[in-house]
Amino acid sequence: MIKILLVVALLLTMVIPFGAYAIGEKSRGRYKKYLALNVMTFFSVLIGSAVFGFADTAMAAEAVAQTSGSSLSVGMGYIAAAMSTGCSCIGGGIAVASAASAALGAISEDQSILGKSLIFVGLAEGVALYGLIISFMILGKL
Repeated sequence: MIKILLVVALLLTMVIPFGAYAIGEKSRGRYKKYLALNVMTFFSVLIGSAVFGFADTAMAAEAVAQTSGSSLSVGMGYIAAAMSTGCSCIGGGIAVASAASAALGAISEDQSILGKSLIFVGLAEGVALYGLIISFMILGKL
């Protein structure tokens, strides 16, 4: 029963924004507020469904974990590697988006600053590479 309610809640978090958009709630401030509320609701329902949906497999995994004591640390290592890569790529993407748009605007006014602007865009991309290197280091320890 809980799984059905979580699936319905997850579907509602995807359908409601489209309904609000179709009705005409397009004013800038209110639409952003509804979108932020929807994103928070969607991810909270998604996390809740993962917790409640896999509760039975977690009980069965305890028996396996007793035979191999390092399975929890290996799983946490994989999660840490994925988080380091994912978060650094998101941060690098945000940095490149702002740096590259500013660089294009500056280059259109004065073309002599092309080299300086490319350095700043490259530094912003370096954040994603650092996260990838950290994830390789984590995976190397597993």
